[in-house]
Amino acid sequence: MVIFLLAMMLLCPVQVLAAGEGLETDMEDGEYSIQVDLEGGSGKASVTSPALMIVKDGRMYAQLQWSSSNYDYMIVNEEKILNESEEGRNSVFTVPVTVMDDKMEVIADTLAMGAPHEINYTLTFYEDSIGSKGQLPQEAAKRVVAVALAIIVGGGILNYFVNKRNRC
Repeated sequence: MVIFLLAMMLLCPVQVLAAGEGLETDMEDGEYSIQVDLEGGSGKASVTSPALMIVKDGRMYAQLQWSSSNYDYMIVNEEKILNESEEGRNSVFTVPVTVMDDKMEVIADTLAMGAPHEINYTLTFYEDSIGSKGQLPQEAAKRVVAVALAIIVGGGILNYFVNKRNRC
């Protein structure tokens, strides 16, 4: 039962959308992947690319995972968006995508320097890179976990029947 619950948590994450309005699109509502570039700051921080792109009610949002757990909020279009990740994990924000193939200005607040500092960044989302959610590295990891669980469960069932046959 525990394995089943862990598998469900991995395969069915909960999404929280930013309150701001994302760019309008005629794409179907759903989850996709998109290449994103981050510029600005000291150059030490990065965001995972490709990123998860969410289309909801005909609007585009991106879930950004930072290379650091020290970001506590982002500001996009003058709207403050809070970190969604659990403490100790890399910071995650779901932000509205407001422009494609051009620089989108954002601010991210970091606590890494002892005192909070707002840092200016630009994000560039590439429309030609939009693909299936399966292209995300996290999705590949989930498939590996699912296959490993299937092998373990299948091996346990096979072992049960072999031991039962040997006892007879």
